[in-house]
Amino acid sequence: MLKVLANPTYGRLFAAQVIALIGTGLMTVALGLLAYDLAGADAGVVLGTALAIKMVAYVGIAPVAQALSDRLPRRRVLVTLDLIRAAVALCLPFVSEVWHVYILIFVLQAASAGFTPTFQATIPDILPEEEDYTRALSLSRLAYDLESLVSPMLAAALLAVIDFHNLFAGTVVGFLLSAALVVSVTLPAAEPGPRRGLWSRTTRGISLYLATPRLRGLLAINLAVAASGAMVIVNTVVIVKARFGLGEAEVASALAAFGFGSMIAALALPRLLERMGDRPVMLWASAAMVAGTALGALMESYSALLPLWLLIGFGYSAAQTPSGRLLRLSAGEADRPAIFAAQFALSHACWLLTYPLAGWLGATLGLGPAFLAMALLGLVGIALARRLWPGADPAGFAHDHPDLPADHPHLQAHGARGQHRHAFVRDDLHSRGPHLMSS
Repeated sequence: MLKVLANPTYGRLFAAQVIALIGTGLMTVALGLLAYDLAGADAGVVLGTALAIKMVAYVGIAPVAQALSDRLPRRRVLVTLDLIRAAVALCLPFVSEVWHVYILIFVLQAASAGFTPTFQATIPDILPEEEDYTRALSLSRLAYDLESLVSPMLAAALLAVIDFHNLFAGTVVGFLLSAALVVSVTLPAAEPGPRRGLWSRTTRGISLYLATPRLRGLLAINLAVAASGAMVIVNTVVIVKARFGLGEAEVASALAAFGFGSMIAALALPRLLERMGDRPVMLWASAAMVAGTALGALMESYSALLPLWLLIGFGYSAAQTPSGRLLRLSAGEADRPAIFAAQFALSHACWLLTYPLAGWLGATLGLGPAFLAMALLGLVGIALARRLWPGADPAGFAHDHPDLPADHPHLQAHGARGQHRHAFVRDDLHSRGPHLMSS
């Protein structure tokens, strides 16, 4: 898996991702302490509102940001957004009112909503071979999981010698180093598509996404992932502390079990995907995750919680990590940033639904019914995915373009003037495909 880092451009971008993630992790710890400093016992309300603002920014800003930046150089866009995030982190230690936090968090997450899809859409152009790209996806998943383990430990070590306000300095440094690493590489230019109006550019990604059966299936899997993942993220502390009467160390261990399950999946995925393919892996992983969530209703001890969280973590990673492969397959190079932005927005829309639902159900109906309800929601997602994403989803289909001139770039790229074969994508040249792929 690590040999993909031998690509110098990808190696530096991966380093930029890891450093920015660690900086963001430090900010997460510092933000919780800042919320308590400003609001005391109401800190949970502040953090909950900040999380909601984050999701709203992700859902609403990503398609707009992509539309506004789609003709700008990728490197300039990524560096500018890193610098904006660094500037926001620099301001956070100096806030004195809760509403200051909300505004700054919105600006920071709006910048992230532009940065992340652009970054993700760049990787397939740097690593055109599917095997290398799959390894990159697994490495990215590992980076997220390791950050969730390393950042809290690093923050705890730093807090032993510095004030929590200084943790924001680590975030600033992380974003600045990320920007420097992006500056140090030459990124492939995005293929320009036809000129369109702002509204068309803003909605194009979501329109193409929802017109592609395999991506409609991916959206349903996103719902299943969010349903189970929200129970872990929202209710772990309630289960461990209120239900089992244990402490913060046990909360951390439970979340670590979830993270370790995700890491195991990330390490196993390249081989699993090679043997089974995307659809079976993602559906079976979703089923394992939902089964683990349903079993949570029967959980009676902390010792039972840990293997369940490991199982859900495994399914969580295996179900969502291959999504980049589907997005890459489903869009031409010119539409790839728009498709990634659509996935970013729509997947976070699922979390915007499930985060408050998991908390409300747990608080009003109890944890047992909440587990069953969220498992049922996940089961609905799996059923929709099976229906919307046909099992016989071919990698390509034979077709021709009698209306195109012989020197058209599309025909040149596939070495055929007449009939040729490639994976179906819905774009300006392929508004209709075989029955399987039609909307």
